[in-house]
Amino acid sequence: MGPTNPRPRVVGLDHVQVAIPPDGEEPARAFYGAVLGLREVPRPAPLSASGGLWFDCPGAMLHLGVESEFHPARKAHPAFLIAEMGVCRAALEEIGATARPADKLPGFARLHRWTRFGNRIELMERLS
Repeated sequence: MGPTNPRPRVVGLDHVQVAIPPDGEEPARAFYGAVLGLREVPRPAPLSASGGLWFDCPGAMLHLGVESEFHPARKAHPAFLIAEMGVCRAALEEIGATARPADKLPGFARLHRWTRFGNRIELMERLS
């Protein structure tokens, strides 16, 4: 027998939050803003005292929150859809960053990259 009360209806994804260490805003800004090209969005005043950054990502937001006892997320990760894997790979090489190919997933070219803080991110290009 299933639930009898109405259930919430998810209508979208607002944001993904990823932890960064204290004083991690500038390196994070350099990577997510300068390398990946995400546009930084001002955080609301009530939240600005705790540190962190917000970035606009098509379809959702990326929130980077400062965690005083930071531990990198090695498995959990955001996956960014990108337009051109070659351009992305060149931008990573330009800053001396490495990325490793991810397991094959039909319809996608994928890379995994670990940020300066050790957080995993995935870069995905949809193949025709």
